[in-house]
Amino acid sequence: MIRRWSAVVAAVAVTLASCSRPGAEPAEPGPLRPVWQAVALPGGGEVSGRVLVRDATVCGGRWYAVGAVADSAGETVPAAWTSLDGALWSPMRLVSSSMYGARHVLYAVACRDARLVALGAASGGAHGNPRTANWSLHPDGALREAAAGFELYGGPRAVSVSRVAAGSLGWLLVGTRVTGAAVWSSPDGERFAVHEALPELASDDRGRTVAYDAVAVPSGWLVVGAVLVPGATPVAWSSSDARVWRRVVLPSVDGPAQAQRVVVAGGAVLAVGPVRDGFGVWRSAQAGWRWVGAFGGGGRGALSVRGLVASADRVVMASIDADGYRLWCSTDGGVSWRAVALPMEVPSGETALVVALQGDRLMVFVDAGVGSRAWWAHLPAGG
Repeated sequence: MIRRWSAVVAAVAVTLASCSRPGAEPAEPGPLRPVWQAVALPGGGEVSGRVLVRDATVCGGRWYAVGAVADSAGETVPAAWTSLDGALWSPMRLVSSSMYGARHVLYAVACRDARLVALGAASGGAHGNPRTANWSLHPDGALREAAAGFELYGGPRAVSVSRVAAGSLGWLLVGTRVTGAAVWSSPDGERFAVHEALPELASDDRGRTVAYDAVAVPSGWLVVGAVLVPGATPVAWSSSDARVWRRVVLPSVDGPAQAQRVVVAGGAVLAVGPVRDGFGVWRSAQAGWRWVGAFGGGGRGALSVRGLVASADRVVMASIDADGYRLWCSTDGGVSWRAVALPMEVPSGETALVVALQGDRLMVFVDAGVGSRAWWAHLPAGG
């Protein structure tokens, strides 16, 4: 989305073979076709223009969506929306604290109880690098940009800040610095400290590391990503304090692979990412990580996971390849997957597909290049 982060994603994407995997199972059933209900998504408060939703979440009985509103010239202002039922949405009040924050696109969000934390960025400076900051929901109902030093997220060591996770220990951001995978931790979701160049987490003589996503677990935090050089190897890191990390190489089939998104589903941790023959699935429980299998082979070009959400054993994934975005659903904790028909086609390019899930109620926000539209649907059990 922001120039440097887009370059990093393009550089590390796993290019997959177009042929079917050897010994493939019989053809999967046709796509699941939910009854989609269109939802009106208002503009961002006092600002009118093209609505851009770039992430969404649900907790504490509320749905949240974040992004921006763009005017006819392409200038953006940060925006966020909330809903009690996923059908009626209202804009939230945002308060920026910097010149760049006033132009942010909010691109990642997480919530816990009544606390909401988002990441936003806008290109700026002589090189057009992302000027990133974190935002948090305050008791007065406003989502406010937190003041931060330039080198907390930017500066000469910056590469990317990708995702935010919430847990009992507080908040964790994951991304990559020039030293490799890095994290930022905070007890309150407002004041973050960066942890970089850490043993096991950072790059070393085993290769360059990148971190893509994180999730809270009872023992602390779990981060997923990859070792990129040589090849691409999926890895996971665990920590009880965000300062000392343990690295585990995930089992997989031959060929390049990455773990790009992670969720807790059905009482276990589920990681998903591109592999040579589609998307690979790994599951971690008390016995450790195990390979579950692959699905979704045959896509053109580089495959990437753009969204992964779960509720109980139901998991929904948004992916993208050269042909555009696709939606997938599993109702058995990631063992088997089925394509889900979207309410409209979403090509690749300056587009987006955002998902949020609570129970069997799925929200999708689709931007096919002219602004985001929203739908919801009930996913049938066993679908």
